[in-house]
Amino acid sequence: MPELSGKTVQGGTLSPEDYRGKVVVVNLWGSWCAPCRREQPMLQDTYEQVKEQGVLFIGIDNRDDPAAARAHLEEFGVTYPSVPDPDGKLAYEFEFWGAPATAVAGRDGELRYIKVGEIDRSELVEMLRGVGVDV
Repeated sequence: MPELSGKTVQGGTLSPEDYRGKVVVVNLWGSWCAPCRREQPMLQDTYEQVKEQGVLFIGIDNRDDPAAARAHLEEFGVTYPSVPDPDGKLAYEFEFWGAPATAVAGRDGELRYIKVGEIDRSELVEMLRGVGVDV
């Protein structure tokens, strides 16, 4: 999995130590993206359900206005970190060619699943079960 680190949209910081040894769900989103808005409540609900099993969700805010991104996270009550990607470099590193997109990495840090396009709960659950998460 490409490294995700630095300042988050929410004002905190993220480093590889925060997710090393965890299952990681990475979601590329933008406040301007209608499918991203549709999937956001499901992503947050699923995160709340699995975070105690050593699962971390990380958002990648793709080519967005910083104020709009913060408003989006606040509107949907997102509690997991999102990192800004103003130039699309992170999206490129993950081979995401459009938003939304979701990837799941196992505890070993290897990407196991990538879905470009809107994801639904059944797809996400299947991916999480595939890396040993009880959902």
